[in-house]
Amino acid sequence: MDINTIVLVLTLLSGVALFLYGMSVMGDGLKQMAGNKLELILYKLTNTPLKGLLLGAAVTAVIQSSSATTVMVVGFVNSGMMKAAQAIGIIMGANIGTSITGWILCLSYIDGQQGIAQLLSTATISAIVAILGIIFRTFLKKDVYRQLGNIMLGFAILMIGMQTMSGAVAPLKDSPAFVSMLTSFTNPVLGIVFGIALTAVLQSASAAVGVLQALSVTGAIVFQSAYPMIMGIGIGAACPVLLSAMGTNKYGKRTALVYLINDVFAMILGTTLFYSVNAFVHFDFYSMT
Repeated sequence: MDINTIVLVLTLLSGVALFLYGMSVMGDGLKQMAGNKLELILYKLTNTPLKGLLLGAAVTAVIQSSSATTVMVVGFVNSGMMKAAQAIGIIMGANIGTSITGWILCLSYIDGQQGIAQLLSTATISAIVAILGIIFRTFLKKDVYRQLGNIMLGFAILMIGMQTMSGAVAPLKDSPAFVSMLTSFTNPVLGIVFGIALTAVLQSASAAVGVLQALSVTGAIVFQSAYPMIMGIGIGAACPVLLSAMGTNKYGKRTALVYLINDVFAMILGTTLFYSVNAFVHFDFYSMT
């Protein structure tokens, strides 16, 4: 392994570390602001599957982690506060809510050098949010403002982490070995396995999607490679939930298993429908960056 590869790997890992830390700071700040309200809301508003689904999506969009939402739910089921049947709607909603992070990350890739587009660049947004965050954190005495400052700082760190990841992987588009490796993931099974492994290592579906977004921006990865990886990332997100359920009773374990089954079913449904339709329609975007 040459020195350039070592520097690239270290830079990428530092970007992932900043991303995960920023996401953690954001989530903790939001939970501190809400106090025990999140837990009470999750407990009380799950009397119908639709309510559970909407609630799971909303809470996960706020705390930026489907695993964290599901781990809370596993705890409720384990303690007897909630039935496993009530948890299903929240779990399905959590998988929808976690995609919000990916859309937030798209701000990192708004391309423009002039006018309004420049104001929406990652550097500008990160700078403004970081400055406001440190002002709230340092100079305002009320706890709610200090927590809001933490949320802003977490968001800024998350965006800087994305920039770092993007910068690290940018040279890879000119690497024949790397392009060849990514091309091998056009085999859906390999792509799914890679997505599962990446998410299991990072312990975060949002971080895994962030790495994939950073790779895609370089132009080195096409849709047919990215799609199965996304399917695998969904399953890999169940790893921290399954770990959290190891010490729970049978109902807590069942709830964690529901999360895994939901992700596996989504993968089977998504791949079967997509590849079946593509066999007849031949999507134009299939081999596009």
